[in-house]
Amino acid sequence: MAARQPTSMEKVVVTPRLSNRQTDFRATQALEAAGIHPLLARLWAARGVKLASETQLAWGALIPPGQLGCLQQAAGILADAIHARKRLLIVADYDCDGATACAVGIRGLRSMGAIVDFLVPNRFETGYGLSPAVVDLAIAHHAGKPDILITVDNGIASVDGVEAATQAGMDVVITDHHLPGDTLPQALVIVNPNQPGCSFPSKNLAGVGVIFYLMMALRAELRQRGVYPKDGGPRLDALADLVALGTVADVVKLDSNNRVLVTQGLQKMRAGRMQPGVRALFAVAGREPRLASGFDLGFALGPRINAAGRLADMSIGINCLITDDEGQALELARELDEMNQERRGIESTMREEALAAVASSSPTIGATVCVYNPDWHQGVVGLVASRLKETYWRPTLAFARSDSGELRGSGRSIPDVHLRDVLDLVSKRHPGMILKFGGHAMAAGLTLREDAYDAFISGFDAAVVELTGRSSFDPVIETDGSLESGYANAEVAGLLQQQVWGAGFPPPIFRDTFHVRQQRLLKEKHLKLNLERGGQRFDAIWFNHADLLPEYADVAYRLDQNVWNGMVSAQLIIEYASAAQA
Repeated sequence: MAARQPTSMEKVVVTPRLSNRQTDFRATQALEAAGIHPLLARLWAARGVKLASETQLAWGALIPPGQLGCLQQAAGILADAIHARKRLLIVADYDCDGATACAVGIRGLRSMGAIVDFLVPNRFETGYGLSPAVVDLAIAHHAGKPDILITVDNGIASVDGVEAATQAGMDVVITDHHLPGDTLPQALVIVNPNQPGCSFPSKNLAGVGVIFYLMMALRAELRQRGVYPKDGGPRLDALADLVALGTVADVVKLDSNNRVLVTQGLQKMRAGRMQPGVRALFAVAGREPRLASGFDLGFALGPRINAAGRLADMSIGINCLITDDEGQALELARELDEMNQERRGIESTMREEALAAVASSSPTIGATVCVYNPDWHQGVVGLVASRLKETYWRPTLAFARSDSGELRGSGRSIPDVHLRDVLDLVSKRHPGMILKFGGHAMAAGLTLREDAYDAFISGFDAAVVELTGRSSFDPVIETDGSLESGYANAEVAGLLQQQVWGAGFPPPIFRDTFHVRQQRLLKEKHLKLNLERGGQRFDAIWFNHADLLPEYADVAYRLDQNVWNGMVSAQLIIEYASAAQA
């Protein structure tokens, strides 16, 4: 194993800095005047909500499909294909967004009479997206050679793949949400809110959101053609659970439009109306659908779907989501759960090896962290990078060796560093060093020649310093300031839990000074406390923290509900704490 050689003699001490979000008093007052709970009004205003209309989460608040560029053209193509009984093949991606997008496409198209099947690339054999190799697989598909390929959650960068499909006599409809490159593929039509010329107000749709919009447009097209009566056709809101799952799992920004999609999906789950596969995933994860939250989707269901793409074949996850057989769904969900346990074991071992490698190289570190082990699992290096990034709060890349002998790397970054821009700069400063790369600000992947690794880690470190002017970074915990004592109760905790929080719309963290009345360790690693503020006592817990606090502490915390023996009380989940200022 190799770890990057540090360029700085500064010891790594990651100490979060607490910062209060700016309060927009005018927006808060406007939201309160519209009848919104005062605390929610303050929290939402601090997250950029200015109008009460942005808090409307019913279907009617969704941005109309007609505003998504090229959607009508794509709907017409698919309507013609259904009428002509053409074979359609969905080409999916191997993550949760890709799997749910594929399931929405399969379920939506079949409900409207389409002949459709799916193909998902293998992470280890064909790589990401519609490549010429995937086109070859499509031609030989067991359902027969398709007439039209429909990409979901990929395709905007598949210039060669689209050309190969066209040469083979297949049309391509691209649905994607990733940023386009300099050259667009010559597909029949591209539906992507981020493509040039598309004025769709929400650029944050996940891949599953894009295909859901296409299904809505297709149903509208079939209504217009008289296939369905006005307001007739399949109930596409029945797919809301899949849309919510993929949207949360892909960590796209939860703007007002995405909050509508996620809210509607969660409401379906809480009411017990969901796909058999989603119900089965809740069961194997030990979660209760009637209490479904964004946390469940992002940290319980999503990872189980993703495990299939990381360790094996994502078709297992897709089949779990498209089957109507409750027994088969549970069987597949159990298989996904076993894969996720295996993934966690592999990740834990790799993480410990990576931490040991970094620690043994030196007690110091520079602007970045790079680790490599030829025996690591390619599908899990991104998770290792994520854990190391959290430990050292540096842009981090983890590499494994592919079967071809090249190094496959996956990276995670911090808000201060745009990872794809850094890799782009490295490729310009050192032509030929990076064989290929792609991604976005917070995550990226790349392929290197093995003999270029040592030179790359130096170039990567230098590029981060050049772009940021910094060689060290500290995390910032943004808080919502003090929690009004009248709202520090279980009822308000429940109100907060019912809301949709996530990427770009973070859950509230409050900050107050407490008198530490009692504290003890649970399982030698969690700090259990009893805290007092203004005469109110609270149970609190700081997970994975074993150091005791002083008598008075400045605490950043989340307000949570604790249910014990049928009793519901308020509990504080500590994010960070330090000695209170005198």
